[in-house]
Amino acid sequence: MEETTLYIVPTPIGNLEDITARALRILNEVDTILAEDTRNTGKLLKHFEIKSNLQSHHAFNEHKTVEGLIKRLKSGEKIALVSDAGTPVISDPGYMLVRACGEADIRVETLPGATAFVPALVNSGLPADRFTFEGFLPHKKGRQTKIQELAEEQRTMIFYESPHRLVKFLEQLSTAWEPDRKASVSRELSKLHEDTKRGTLEELAQHYTEVPPKGEIVVVVEGKKIEKKPKGNKYKYKDEA
Repeated sequence: MEETTLYIVPTPIGNLEDITARALRILNEVDTILAEDTRNTGKLLKHFEIKSNLQSHHAFNEHKTVEGLIKRLKSGEKIALVSDAGTPVISDPGYMLVRACGEADIRVETLPGATAFVPALVNSGLPADRFTFEGFLPHKKGRQTKIQELAEEQRTMIFYESPHRLVKFLEQLSTAWEPDRKASVSRELSKLHEDTKRGTLEELAQHYTEVPPKGEIVVVVEGKKIEKKPKGNKYKYKDEA
């Protein structure tokens, strides 16, 4: 850890066994750990007996703290960034700091590790060779516009959604797209009550209307199927005499 570096460290999305040996080493070696919620990360550090200094770094203060953090990194302080769970910057704070490090020629090292959308995609049984990660859609302004834009998307799509908005979200997609579009809903990945339901958008909306969902949710939806037009006539006919 001689070169000035910001370490992006994924943390478990549920099962603590998913943390890597490298992540534990980095978290032990740095001077400061930037955390989305110090209470959540504090529990993780306590479990693994990590004594590094903990500092709050979230979406509401990131724009104010970046400049100071860059100065500290330039002075030689060793800093790691974590989110509440999974890989920072993926639908979590950190983008502004990573961008600022690039502008200041400060090295950024991102460790591989836990993230929710990869196991959800694999579990879905939908094509995973080409996909687009959409994260959380806008709650109000621009939501319907975005849904309409994605109606023609041919790649598998991945979304994050909260449990209390899941049914409405599935109904919105079912109405705007095809109700028989295949999809899956993964909940509480890597946790005790992990669950994945597969079906059409219409079927899943009905299921979660009857069984209200709980926990963190990833929705995976198949892309629009494009019918292939036949190339020319299959049979050739001779001109009649």
